[in-house]
Amino acid sequence: MTTELSAAPLSELLDQARRDYKDLAGRGLALDLTRGKPAPEQLDLSEDLLSLPGGRHTAADGTDVRNYGGLQGLPEMRALFSDVLQVPVPQLLAAGNSSLELMHDSLVHALLSVLPGAESRWVDQERIAFLCPVPGYDRHFALCERFGIDMIQVPMTADGPDMDTVERLVAEDPAVKGIWCVPKYSNPDGVVYSDETVRRLAAMPTAAPDFRIFWDNAYAAHHLTDEQVEIADLLTACEASGHADRAFVFGSTSKITAAGAGVAFFGSSPANVSWLLANNSKRSIGPDKINQLRHVLFLRDADGVRAHMERQRAVLEPKFAVVARILDAELGGTGLAGWTSPKGGYFVTLTVPDGCAKEVVRRAAEAGIVLTPAGATHPYGDDARDAVIRVAPSYPGLAELEAAIHGLAVCVRLVGYEQRAAAQN
Repeated sequence: MTTELSAAPLSELLDQARRDYKDLAGRGLALDLTRGKPAPEQLDLSEDLLSLPGGRHTAADGTDVRNYGGLQGLPEMRALFSDVLQVPVPQLLAAGNSSLELMHDSLVHALLSVLPGAESRWVDQERIAFLCPVPGYDRHFALCERFGIDMIQVPMTADGPDMDTVERLVAEDPAVKGIWCVPKYSNPDGVVYSDETVRRLAAMPTAAPDFRIFWDNAYAAHHLTDEQVEIADLLTACEASGHADRAFVFGSTSKITAAGAGVAFFGSSPANVSWLLANNSKRSIGPDKINQLRHVLFLRDADGVRAHMERQRAVLEPKFAVVARILDAELGGTGLAGWTSPKGGYFVTLTVPDGCAKEVVRRAAEAGIVLTPAGATHPYGDDARDAVIRVAPSYPGLAELEAAIHGLAVCVRLVGYEQRAAAQN
């Protein structure tokens, strides 16, 4: 991607951008790039799930999956994703369809019951704060806002969160109880945490004895290239550093099989797993073990998971290629934008000139292209630079995606050249 400015006079560039936008607005588009949902073609890859377990109702250990019990989930389901999530089978819990639900419940339980290593419940403390690497995942921020947890922005780097900032904040403030992390193909910029970042997260001294890393490994198997990117094992690193209880690991099959009927996972130290199970036993008599059995029968083993994710990649990779091709063709060389080229995950981050993101999103909406609200990638919707736009290519068909990205580029040019013209006057 080139970044040098166009040699054409600004007045000509602005006039052309206005003509392009008028044409765009006249097309009557109705396109939606707001969420990273699997496309119907991706969901179709798991259609055979609907015919399973095919009359079978007994798990490998003889459990009747139709009945109550088994709060930790089927052992074979946990074994299937143990390596993917880097959690030993005895320390992994397989639950319902939503890892977000597990994150929600983990926060609620920490507020209302004493964590291993804690001196009191979080709700009994004067202030609770979480570190939030930005840009980040809006649903993480929504959970904190829901429970009155203060959010402290931490800049992201190419290796993960700025660890100098993280280490300083956790060491000086006992109110800082946690950090949100999407360590592989992070939402939305696709960053992969370096081994050194994982080591420092595991080893750093914290003022709060009950500090927790909320490790949302949502895209652990979601590769977009031939490179099968791996990250360091956080649980092992925490144990080696003398902080065995520090990490909560989350994951799910929601973007692997059926988004609304997947299986979610929680992994941690034995003490943390016992703590969560004890609290969950008050709200559930066991997960949907029939769904877990059908996943085991469908995916079979680690090779089956890899083969299925290659089929997922075949649907997704061309869409990310469309985004890169159009942005490069229409914004490359303008100096108006930069964008990520992730090796996996579900999003592209588009960065526009400071003060332009909200206006780009507004103009796109007026032309029939709905984007994630500007600011959603930051706590409280506060992107101080007003520069980040999250692009979600997964759901639209290729023709709709091409139209949407073309239209987005038109809006970036219009708003960017308008800003430049205003600065000259």
